Amino acid sequence: MQAGIIRLGNMPSILSSGAVVGKKEHEGPLGKYFGQYDETDEFGMPTWEQSESEMQRLALNQALESGNLTIHDVDAIFAGDLMNQCTSSGYGLANFDAQFFGLFGACSTIIEGISLGSMLVDSGKYRRIAAVTSSHNCSAERQFRFPIEYGGQRPPTAQWTVTGAGAFIVEMHKKPPFVAEVLPGRVIDKGITDANNMGAAMAPAAVDTIKRYFTESSKKPEDFDAIITGDLGYEGSGILVDLLRTENIDIARRHLDCGLLMYDRMGQDVHAGGSGCGCCASVLHGYILQKMKEYKMKDVLVIATGALMSPAAVQQGLSIPGIAHLIRLTMSENCD
Repeated sequence: MQAGIIRLGNMPSILSSGAVVGKKEHEGPLGKYFGQYDETDEFGMPTWEQSESEMQRLALNQALESGNLTIHDVDAIFAGDLMNQCTSSGYGLANFDAQFFGLFGACSTIIEGISLGSMLVDSGKYRRIAAVTSSHNCSAERQFRFPIEYGGQRPPTAQWTVTGAGAFIVEMHKKPPFVAEVLPGRVIDKGITDANNMGAAMAPAAVDTIKRYFTESSKKPEDFDAIITGDLGYEGSGILVDLLRTENIDIARRHLDCGLLMYDRMGQDVHAGGSGCGCCASVLHGYILQKMKEYKMKDVLVIATGALMSPAAVQQGLSIPGIAHLIRLTMSENCD
């Protein structure tokens, strides 16, 4: 029997969080929710890759400060990014004195980190963990497509990699919001080979995870205030809603996508919306958790999607597998 929804009996708390973003993200509809940004996207560093590492450091320090903690109060860090060998995380968090788990889930990394950390906190193995991730538009373009100086044209299905980093402190049950349930994703490959259409590559994985959740839990989309995907963007969100309708699951009235929330799609010329590890992480910190603390959202599903590709795989014309990890966040002490 395959494992499904993992219900966390002790319901760990998200104590605090932090996020930093770039200029374009600050100028978007959610700009007021981000406390720290850089007009140059450089964050005082000489290369884009080092800038991304600095973003992780800043985000984690922000989360620690918000929770009135030092790094010595954290048992372990779960972190990852889009760069080869997760170098943004390795360099950015190198001087933090805590056990380190390097993760790669592409744009699903923040929910992967929160999931793993929450399960360990729920089990009592750790008291408190940090989940951290980042992406930078310029470092991602250089690695996966072309350096921005090249000036290549992007098709309408392409998404804009978010320059952003997010960090979350999860601890033993104290106050809401709580992590009530976790549903790890499965690798789903539907044969999409277009590296400029990440939404189409990731949407089937989101369909698989969401379908499994509602089938096993016997809940309905209407039971939640929002069903939030990480970065399917315009293209992938449409595919997700359409495919779920064929399974008699209609999430249209509850669905939000971080990649669509981040930018003014037409005014900021981001084509199909935002993407990247920093997309879900920064929106979760700045917007979703804020709405929950205001009790404007009380019970939500967050499903972060990732495209598990590499530059070599894309250059060889291989298809792009997708993944989608789910967590349930609630403000209620009693989660059925």
